[in-house]
Amino acid sequence: MHLTRHQTPSGPRWAVDGHWLPEGFRLDVLLRYSYPVICGALAGARTGEPAEGELLSPIEDGQEVWAAGVTYLRSREARMAESGTADVYDRVYEAERVEVFFKSNGWRVAGHRGRIRVRPDSSWDVPEPELALVLNEAGAIVGYAAGNDVSSRSIEGENPLYLPQAKVYNGSCALGPGIVVAEADAMRDLPIRLVIDRGGRPAFDGETRTSQLKRSLEEIAKWLFADLDFPGGAFLMTGTGIVPPDDFTLKPCDAVRVHVGDLVLENEVE
Repeated sequence: MHLTRHQTPSGPRWAVDGHWLPEGFRLDVLLRYSYPVICGALAGARTGEPAEGELLSPIEDGQEVWAAGVTYLRSREARMAESGTADVYDRVYEAERVEVFFKSNGWRVAGHRGRIRVRPDSSWDVPEPELALVLNEAGAIVGYAAGNDVSSRSIEGENPLYLPQAKVYNGSCALGPGIVVAEADAMRDLPIRLVIDRGGRPAFDGETRTSQLKRSLEEIAKWLFADLDFPGGAFLMTGTGIVPPDDFTLKPCDAVRVHVGDLVLENEVE
């Protein structure tokens, strides 16, 4: 099942597999339940009316996006190369505890074909293509989306304590184009690809797979919910295994495509 959120004249409205769900449907209510109940509820609620309208980010205003860091070997190597305190990232990669950090409120998240940004006080900026888990209120994995954790490498590299400024700012988070309703087993070896076009020509193209994650998806989710409640569910980006070369930085008008499984999230840099 594929959940999407659309703009309509009366406001945002959800659809499943290309057909409207009833007006008033809310994701935070759906995410109170287990995967089997969610599947049954969506199948029973789907109308026969085709959905249309601009795609919005598949998250509601009151929900949150969090992220995990240094979960792929490539990410560890890149963080160590950019930082003056390189051992911090090596220790996180090898530690039992997963690094998790706040990324965005739902209302800040860009959707498919929405605009992302780079900070004007940063000189080195990259997209980070990621599998974004959809978690119910109990912390169980019930779906996924494609995510872009846009980041300032120059700010984080200057000092790891600047992580919030490197990660959390206007236009730094995108999710979409919708939610694939699925359990964790469907996500263990998904292909992830990042394509960046500049001036109509390829500027970067890289690939990895979720099977290259050092930790299991359940382990990453467990640490987010270790001592934190999410009554309306949560989105959790699982880290990036694709890092452009050190001489690459995003520029305005770059077109960024994040492929996760069959999902493709497209955004232009503002």
